[in-house]
Amino acid sequence: MAEHLSVKANITNVLEKQLQLRARKNQHGIVAVGSATDAYMHQEEQLRITEQILKLLLKYRFPVFISTKRSLITRDIELLKAIDKAAILPEDLQNKLQYGVILSVSVSTMDETISNMLEPGALMPVQRLQLVQQLKREGFLVGVNAIPILPFISDTDEELEKIISEAKDHYADYILVGGLTLFGNEKADSKTLYYKFLNRHQPELIKKYDELYNGNLYASYQYHDDLKKRADQLCRKYDIRNSILE
Repeated sequence: MAEHLSVKANITNVLEKQLQLRARKNQHGIVAVGSATDAYMHQEEQLRITEQILKLLLKYRFPVFISTKRSLITRDIELLKAIDKAAILPEDLQNKLQYGVILSVSVSTMDETISNMLEPGALMPVQRLQLVQQLKREGFLVGVNAIPILPFISDTDEELEKIISEAKDHYADYILVGGLTLFGNEKADSKTLYYKFLNRHQPELIKKYDELYNGNLYASYQYHDDLKKRADQLCRKYDIRNSILE
């Protein structure tokens, strides 16, 4: 959906200074890569910024959590394996987690038409789940990041069950389920871009979204509580945990 991309060209210099400082203090917290934008956008093939970040994390022995929806992550499998072995876990996780790398593949819907509209160029949902299975075979802790679930689109009982059952069938260790955040009124903000999608493809939902969000970043508490309860029930049904840690 995004029409423009800004690149933080100095990220490795800034990151290395921060990692050096934290490492000297023995503060090896988990570094999240891809929490705001995909860690393996197609520009990564040429820019290789994520790769540089991973090399720094290996150098300073930091564990990492990566979220992506693209197969380019397989380029860095050997680097990720090295991090997985070398990473120093935070003290509070050393008895709870046996991995230095946590991988998460994003799936918001199993509907290929909707997926292609929202994320053109990304892997189709089934292909993403095949990526989960491939990464699992490589020995990683890997799950599905079903965030955001889309109100009135992928939050039905049928759609939720498809996502959760397919995650289990493709050997995901966990699945994280969460709602959609809509922020900002600028051209590149998520709310603007998402409403553009609704205007083009499902204008009948706009009123429902206006009522559900009521000008806020998040849908109502009742909505999120209901979504969590239904997801938890399905996770129990398919025997897959709904958190990274057991």
